[in-house]
Amino acid sequence: MSIEIQRRRLLQWLGATSGLALFTPGAKAQSGDVELFGEPAHKLVYQFNKADVDYMEHVLFSVGALLRKYSDNIHLVVTAIGPGLHILGKQPGRPIPKIVRQRVSSLAAYGVSFHACGNTMKALGWDKSDLLEFAEIVDIGADDLMTLQEQGYSYISW
Repeated sequence: MSIEIQRRRLLQWLGATSGLALFTPGAKAQSGDVELFGEPAHKLVYQFNKADVDYMEHVLFSVGALLRKYSDNIHLVVTAIGPGLHILGKQPGRPIPKIVRQRVSSLAAYGVSFHACGNTMKALGWDKSDLLEFAEIVDIGADDLMTLQEQGYSYISW
């Protein structure tokens, strides 16, 4: 079970046990309601494969907007492939503005998962120590996108 799902379940449990979640017998969940102790209602994966600053800002703004709208009722994954991988590098090989680096770290702190393509890392000669601490390595970025879609994630490519 991923750290994000564990975090979500803990927050949901804490809310339920402290009286923040009210249960009414026979009440039905509405679209967009948080499903306690289960998967979020929404799951979305973004393909992040460019090093263009406008592209980075637009994609990350979209991720943040969805996180603000759905809060703990969404799981967001950003799969960084090719030139997009540099947003996850401690010492990126391409120019990454400070504001973009801050936004990525902030989104990760709020539970957004960032996946790093292992194939791209090999091509760059990178290993885990070259990545920001929250980045998760996947063997093949395209496989990650496919597998997440098979698990019910919607797919966004910019």
